[in-house]
Amino acid sequence: MHLLKFGGSSMGATGAIRQVLSIVKKRCETDQTVVVVSAMQGVTDRLQYVCDHADNTDGIHGDVIRWMEEKHFGVARELLPVQAQSDLITDLKMLINELEDVIQGIELVREVTPRTRDFILGFGERLSATILASLLQNEGVKAHYSDARKFLVTNDEYGNARVLIDESREKIDAHFTRENHAYVVTGFIGSTIDGVSTTVGRGGSDYTVAILGAALQAEKIEIWTDVNGLMTADPRKVSRAFPIREISYEEAMELSHFGAKVIYPPTLRPAMQQQIPILIKNTFNPAQEGTVIQKEIAPSQSLIKGLSSIGNVTLLTVKGSGMIGVSGIAARIFSALARAGVNIIMITQASSEHTITIAVLPHQAKLSEGAIAEEFKTEIQENRIDSPLVEEKLSIIAIVGDNMRNIPGIAGRVFRALGRNGINIRAIAQGSSERNISFVVDQTNEAKAMNTLHDAFFLSGVKTVNLYIVGVGLIGGMLLDMISDQLNTFYDDYQIDFRLRGVANSRKMLVQKSSISFREWQDQLDKHGEESSLDKFIDKMEEHNLPNSIFVDCTASSEVANIYPKVLNSSISIVTPNKKANSSTGGYYDRLQNLAVQKNVAFKYETNVGAGLPLLATIHELVSTGDKVEKIEGVLSGTLSYIFNSFDGSKRFSTIVKEAREKGYTEPDPREDLNGLDVARKLLILAREAGFKLEPDDLEVQNLVPKGARKAESVESFFEKLTEFDGEFDELINKADAEDKKLCYIARFEKGKGNVKLESITRDHPFYGLTGSDNIVAIYTQYYRENPMVIKGPGAGAHVTAGGIVADILRVVNTKAASNAE
Repeated sequence: MHLLKFGGSSMGATGAIRQVLSIVKKRCETDQTVVVVSAMQGVTDRLQYVCDHADNTDGIHGDVIRWMEEKHFGVARELLPVQAQSDLITDLKMLINELEDVIQGIELVREVTPRTRDFILGFGERLSATILASLLQNEGVKAHYSDARKFLVTNDEYGNARVLIDESREKIDAHFTRENHAYVVTGFIGSTIDGVSTTVGRGGSDYTVAILGAALQAEKIEIWTDVNGLMTADPRKVSRAFPIREISYEEAMELSHFGAKVIYPPTLRPAMQQQIPILIKNTFNPAQEGTVIQKEIAPSQSLIKGLSSIGNVTLLTVKGSGMIGVSGIAARIFSALARAGVNIIMITQASSEHTITIAVLPHQAKLSEGAIAEEFKTEIQENRIDSPLVEEKLSIIAIVGDNMRNIPGIAGRVFRALGRNGINIRAIAQGSSERNISFVVDQTNEAKAMNTLHDAFFLSGVKTVNLYIVGVGLIGGMLLDMISDQLNTFYDDYQIDFRLRGVANSRKMLVQKSSISFREWQDQLDKHGEESSLDKFIDKMEEHNLPNSIFVDCTASSEVANIYPKVLNSSISIVTPNKKANSSTGGYYDRLQNLAVQKNVAFKYETNVGAGLPLLATIHELVSTGDKVEKIEGVLSGTLSYIFNSFDGSKRFSTIVKEAREKGYTEPDPREDLNGLDVARKLLILAREAGFKLEPDDLEVQNLVPKGARKAESVESFFEKLTEFDGEFDELINKADAEDKKLCYIARFEKGKGNVKLESITRDHPFYGLTGSDNIVAIYTQYYRENPMVIKGPGAGAHVTAGGIVADILRVVNTKAASNAE
């Protein structure tokens, strides 16, 4: 015997119903078939609306009846030949007339009883079953319409009636007697012993097919829906969710309790008791394997089977010193809530017995608060127990899996992954079975937490990294090109899936939850970008609230640097070559460092000094392993390195500077390089990374721009003025040559003092052999006192800087990945 159930989406429109017909016809070729159907999509909602507005139905019922006729008659006319339509339309018209009579009745009395509500809500299933039976008959199938009210006996708890198994089983056995026939059964509805219509609650059609499957001893139960099976997470919240091939009854029960909507908990009980496998399939993709729910499943390497969540729950906390050591407190809470008809979703209690926290749905929050306050009225008046604390707009997330049992570290891995993404846990619960860990987070963090955990436990370690890049000029553009060229490598070799969510320049910005193309970002920015606003960019980034988000600042802007605290406070990591933040006041530098630690995010700025050279990381490593930096000296400007490596007396100084500008080595205004402030900022950052407390004013800086040229109104005017001082620079180079020395603009920090100045160095100096635009830094420490650690290489240029930024981004990702994997 085949047992199949088709939900509202499968019966939603003519195209879907054609698929249902195809599936059912194949089953009917081999054996007796029972098909349980839900109402057509949207029908139950319309009927529910009528009931909810019973006190004001003016004009409603006519619209509803017309809509019902159009929807159901339309299916008959489209799927049946003309000569076969009249019988079905007549049957449908009789049902709709009956519905209209009832609606007119409640319109007169302006109220609807629970009993009447159940009768009205059942019309959707009666109509859809009538349609499917007629369509199957037209296809030559011996199909029979079966009203479940004839054999599904329930109590009279209208709205959520309980099926009376023994009474129902006898009637089921008597009803399904014809071999090689198809029975089309109304889901969701039953009737009392007296024959009064009832509904069996949420997921009622699933429950109907499960009851029939158990009673008829079916080999399996098929539930056809609009997804490819039970998913590892809700695909509306986790885009990377994928179907689960096999799952145990217990795992499915846990997932369904916490919001997995493909199957409902009551459905599992009858099948579980009779050990009948449940197969979940996609009506619109029947070739997909789907999900099998059964007792014994094949061993799996995955630690967890799936994630589920319940959004918008309310926490109620009962606490007080009067609870400690007092027996029966929990029992009183649960009894009070049971009397009030409150459904408790989650419970957690502190081991100190000082606090008990429960989760309920929002519409029962006030009822719960009142029931608890009444139960403990005396204790509250005597200040032995506090009034219940109510916290709203929360979500429960559950991770589920049989493999979690007896494996240490699962909870730690969950909480580390959440902590790395700034997600705070409000309450935690874990059953003794160890197959479920449930926790409560702010509702705004629900999707973020789900995606974080899905990345941490599934997809073979693939990490989705969301980038927001401000400053897409020379360096930012090179960065985007570099990532674009290596996207496949990052994914295949490093399991990193980069997603570009935001780009901005000084004129336009584009920030969106859907990915921006790394190759076509400029075109998308031009076409769809809006006027740039730094505050708006950050606000949108916060609203996205995506896990593994990184803000990349490729500007040289103080305005952007000043907004770093807001970014870090949003639990978003920062990567930047912008020196303005770290060369600001010591207080601001310390604030950013502390914020990154407090929010458990990364603040990476290796490219602040030396572009792609590993200077800051090396100093940090030395200090963190117990060494002490005693002295730092270096050539920290690629521009000044080029100028003085080229200045050998064969050309005038002003000519060398002009050539450097033409080759792109200098800033548009070379005075910004020659004044030494950029070098001073870099030295300040190196000293701070070495652990020294230093302010910008503590450094002595030699300004190489002659005083007479400093106030030139334009760059052209500056060069004219600079030629007037070529003689002074000639004297410097001639003196150095005479002493067999070389001019070098050196930054030095030693004994708590720093200076930046032009020096003449001898041939035995580590910097004498420096060529081109290279940077070089010598680091003297307790362990490297006689022979310093020397780091040399390109210290400027868009390509090496962009490469350094990519390296910092990877450091952020790998830090998070290591945390998640522990």
